[in-house]
Amino acid sequence: MERCDLCPPTDSRGLIFDLYRGTTHDGPGLRSTVFFKGCPLSCAWCHNPEGIPFKRAVWWDGRTCIGCGLCHEACPYGANEMKEQGIVIDREKCRACGACVKACPAQAMTFIGEDWELEKLVRELLKDKTYYDQTGGGVTASGGEALMQADFVAALFVRLHEAGVTTALDTCGLAGWDALEKVLPHTDYVLYDLKILDGAAHKQFTGADNAAILEHAKRIAQGIADGVWNAQMWIRTPLIPGATATEENLSEIGRFIAGHLLPAVTRWELCAFNNSCINKYEKLGGEWSYSDVKLIGSAQAEKLREAALLGGCSPEMVFVTGLVAE
Repeated sequence: MERCDLCPPTDSRGLIFDLYRGTTHDGPGLRSTVFFKGCPLSCAWCHNPEGIPFKRAVWWDGRTCIGCGLCHEACPYGANEMKEQGIVIDREKCRACGACVKACPAQAMTFIGEDWELEKLVRELLKDKTYYDQTGGGVTASGGEALMQADFVAALFVRLHEAGVTTALDTCGLAGWDALEKVLPHTDYVLYDLKILDGAAHKQFTGADNAAILEHAKRIAQGIADGVWNAQMWIRTPLIPGATATEENLSEIGRFIAGHLLPAVTRWELCAFNNSCINKYEKLGGEWSYSDVKLIGSAQAEKLREAALLGGCSPEMVFVTGLVAE
């Protein structure tokens, strides 16, 4: 199906840019994670930059390109230029028509974003139901920001619950409350990002204020505590050097969790920085400001965890996840 980028998402069709199977870091057990297009934030460290715009796009992989120039010749809008460093895509001219994708013999030009019909996606996800059942896993909706396609995510979660599969919503929390109300009744785990507590710093690094994010976190936690939603809430904080990974920020987030979100929150993950997304920025023709940043060391990670605990959270619920340098 060809997508009209001006058309809003629906409960029967979603725009997805990736689907990972067998993940272990997006909720409990073995999971399939569905990555939805579109995000209201533009975090400087974003590991999925291809998921930010809510539209299909094309990217170029220089590692597989053979330099034939057929993509340049095929583009009806003159968006693909052959330069010394390879193909440069003019994003203002590109209409994601797919002419270059079809013309490329090496599959160096590929689409970012594919329309999925609801029932087709459900069938695909249920192929791994045995693994979900054996490990206590399920399906996680991530992104981008999954709540930008709340109607589709809610419909997907309903179908998964009917099939006996648990669901997790990975969200930054910046969405209309109506979007949350559509999805939360069908959600078993809310993986909620709290990146930076200070509003000005949050806007500096993510492009948006965090007032609504903090308010929504409190409302979700209260709803869980009151039995409105039968879900567990996990907080996730990325440990980004020079941004979120400061003792002050983590202790402040810890105080916020202890003061406003307990007992709904059962786990707080401090997600160690990694640089595995560098090639994504290269494919998009851009540069990543964190490309030279080193992994956090184990001693530093433990020091940050200790700072997080100063806020009053139980040590049993705070974990450092991801790769750290020895």
